Amino acid sequence: MKRARITVMGAGLAAVLGMAPAARAADLDLTRANLLAVADGEGTARIAAALLARDLTALGGHPGAIVEDAGNCATLCVVIGTTASPVVQRLAREGGVDLSPITGGWERYVRAGASVAGRRYLLIVGSDARGAAYGVTDLSRALGVSPWEWWADVTPRRRDRITIDDAPFVSLAPSVKYRGIFLNDEDWGLEPWAAKTFDPAKGNIGPKTYARVFELMWRLKANTLWPAMHSVSTPFFGDPGNAPLARRYGIVIGSSHAEPMLRNNLREWDEGQRGGFDFTRRPQAILDYWRERVGETKGQEAFYTVGLRGLHDGPMQGVTTTAARRSILEDVVGRQRGLLADTLGKPAAQVPQLYVAYHELQEAYDAGLTLPGDVTLMWTDDNYGYLRRLSTPEEQKRPGGAGVYYHLSYWGRPHDYLWLGTTHPALIREEMGRAWATDARRIWVVNVGDIKPIEYLSQYFLDLAFDARLLDQSPREHLRRFMAEQFGEAEAGSIADVMMRFYDLAWPRKPEFMGFGQTEWVTPNRPSGYVQSDGEEAQARIAAYQALVVQAAEIAKRLPEDRSDAFHELVLYPVRGAAWLNTRILSLDLAELNARDQRASPNFYVGHAQTAQAMVEGYTARYNALAGGKWRGMMDMAPRRLPVFSEPMWPSWQPSTQSGCATGHWGAWIGDENVLTFTRGVPAERPVTLYQHQPQATSWAISDMPAGLTLSQDKGELNERGGYEQRMTLRYDGKGAVGPVTLRCGEQPVVVHATALAPPKVEPGMAIEDERRVTMPALAARYGGDWEAIPDLGSQHGALRAKLTLPTRGSAAQGTPATWRFATMTEAGGTLRVVALPTHPRDPAHGLRAAVRLDDGEWQTVDFATIGRSDQWRQNVLTNTAVVSLPLKSFAAGDHRVAIVPLDPGLTLDRVELVLDGARPLYAPLPETAR
Repeated sequence: MKRARITVMGAGLAAVLGMAPAARAADLDLTRANLLAVADGEGTARIAAALLARDLTALGGHPGAIVEDAGNCATLCVVIGTTASPVVQRLAREGGVDLSPITGGWERYVRAGASVAGRRYLLIVGSDARGAAYGVTDLSRALGVSPWEWWADVTPRRRDRITIDDAPFVSLAPSVKYRGIFLNDEDWGLEPWAAKTFDPAKGNIGPKTYARVFELMWRLKANTLWPAMHSVSTPFFGDPGNAPLARRYGIVIGSSHAEPMLRNNLREWDEGQRGGFDFTRRPQAILDYWRERVGETKGQEAFYTVGLRGLHDGPMQGVTTTAARRSILEDVVGRQRGLLADTLGKPAAQVPQLYVAYHELQEAYDAGLTLPGDVTLMWTDDNYGYLRRLSTPEEQKRPGGAGVYYHLSYWGRPHDYLWLGTTHPALIREEMGRAWATDARRIWVVNVGDIKPIEYLSQYFLDLAFDARLLDQSPREHLRRFMAEQFGEAEAGSIADVMMRFYDLAWPRKPEFMGFGQTEWVTPNRPSGYVQSDGEEAQARIAAYQALVVQAAEIAKRLPEDRSDAFHELVLYPVRGAAWLNTRILSLDLAELNARDQRASPNFYVGHAQTAQAMVEGYTARYNALAGGKWRGMMDMAPRRLPVFSEPMWPSWQPSTQSGCATGHWGAWIGDENVLTFTRGVPAERPVTLYQHQPQATSWAISDMPAGLTLSQDKGELNERGGYEQRMTLRYDGKGAVGPVTLRCGEQPVVVHATALAPPKVEPGMAIEDERRVTMPALAARYGGDWEAIPDLGSQHGALRAKLTLPTRGSAAQGTPATWRFATMTEAGGTLRVVALPTHPRDPAHGLRAAVRLDDGEWQTVDFATIGRSDQWRQNVLTNTAVVSLPLKSFAAGDHRVAIVPLDPGLTLDRVELVLDGARPLYAPLPETAR
């Protein structure tokens, strides 16, 4: 048996828990401790004590009864209460515990040992009820209980003794005052699971489910909930048990942009009974509707959303122009504040209020809508992770401050992503860092969908909200520490590597977007952008995902049995789901591509696709059977039944009319031959596929190979098991002779033409053309003071951002450039592509502009900003790119340079690409060009 013991708290864990490290002191043995829940108005301490008792029991302890009188404590007593309690004040005073650091604070606590009248105490004293609750959950966490012990089955490990230092700890104040989650789009996970598995007696999401949600929020130090609100769910205030439960847990209840004044319009406004939801025609009916809810929530800690949208999360009814909306909203907000003041009996300025600037509500605000200064402005992302707006310096002076509503899950156009949590942690850090830097610090709420399988990303967001210092830490390090907490230090690095690769692969295209269709309106699947030329991009993506599956499975074998379910939930299912969906879609695309080439392999690839479909179905069923069926109904592999998830009609092809062998590869056309080109002195690889036209086994071998080239295999057989093809890699050593490679396939010679071009004379570090392209990552530039490096972000694992504090400029002469040097060997026309992230302007009054110059040419001003939900914006968010293309009629071989000067703050560059005429079309970028 292991012994749980906490001595000096390391800076890493201390930062996660929001504590100041303390000096080492004596141990307190909590194995058989009593728990004293100091009485409070709502019984919050009692709930916290019960949670701690359960955690201690799970660790192998035998805690005594929960008592409410210090005289009933045994030898050691854990006291849970607030600074307002006379009992706590007395014990702290007599035990020499200083509570002054947290007095009057927000959600802070002191944890300290004390001796009073011969009895030992561990005091957990909050500045308020939530502070005391966080003190309890942080203690459990320090003892080895993961925040995900129930929600992700990270089973606490039992010990024979459970001890902790009695030295005082003083928790840090939270960085963001209100930190919350939005349960949304619950139709395919949380609601069916709650209704059929977890709480069938209720048959919906009710108090039993919310109790588990609230406990998770405590463990993650979140304090605000926007409850589930779709039509499948019972409205939060429609169940009489929900609101009192929230009060007991100290949870602040709020609501989204679509639900002003805590009303659930989808279920609570019946147009058949109440009439149309049109404020221009029926203002009093709508005001009365809101007044009902405000009266019901008197005494509830709440954050009231003000404003107005349509009944079903659409634009408000009765108006069609932004000017009209602005006028109506000013009237609406004024009346809402009046009824808040009248109903709650306090000035409106003392009631927390939120204006969520979502879509047309932001447009109305930007058009001049006047809001009272005490109303908090909540900026939103564009549903795909990029904040649409940030506070201007003048807005940062508003007493109500600002906040952020952010999506990790989304239903809507251009395409949903409700299945797997694939938002890159580096993007979360970047966007929330922007919010923090521009003083949006009062409230952060994140849309977590069904909670599962977005566990890690939800915690990352909330960790950043609680302790903004984590914005200075790399996302990978935070992920590694998270995995260490769930699975131990030995495997933490390997698991973090797997998940970072998982996020990296989803960056150019989320799994849910792989059908290349759109929603609202729903369009059918289209051939993937990964098969635009020779299919090699699709092959490489399949191989990358399958390698990741193998890597994750190998880790699973090494983990102890008590972490099996947790690993499946947190790692294996997301990795496998993404891998097999990609494999199914891309294999079908390859089947069609190969059929056009008259290959023998199309039906082989259809078989791969069928296997992949079965794998997704099988692993989803396995997920729902985990932990003895605990999660039955939680995981749905096809939310909203969109085309990307549908099992296709499986095609079949007749054998080709051609015969013999051939090779498939992409090269430059030189004369009448398709030639693989290399650059002398630069080692490189090229894919080559040898295939049969007919489905018949054929042996092959190398017949002639130049000295500078090697093939990954020197012989083999094209047979049914391999789809009558052999995929290989042709490698150039950078030194020897390059020329045609001759293979003998059966009795037929097959030639792979190759050549090496003479390299230009370049300075060290310059990029050189390769396959008629030059790819230059943003961070390969030399850059001046206008720019700052953002590690881990983007397709090249690092981006270059124009500083957020830059003034808007009129010309390149006012700024400092980022400059890339490169060399080409081919004289041809082409395109210079400047690839940025699809961020939005800090201030909508300005664009997102840059000045670009090639060599000594004229500066050209380009703008990456998009308008609304334009077709360009749709393309941008589906690809995580914003691209400006500058056509080049002719481009000479030799040395070149590109310079870019930011004209607006916040522009974030991913890479610069030169694509010469004749380059093969690609969906995703090639790796950085050789330097």
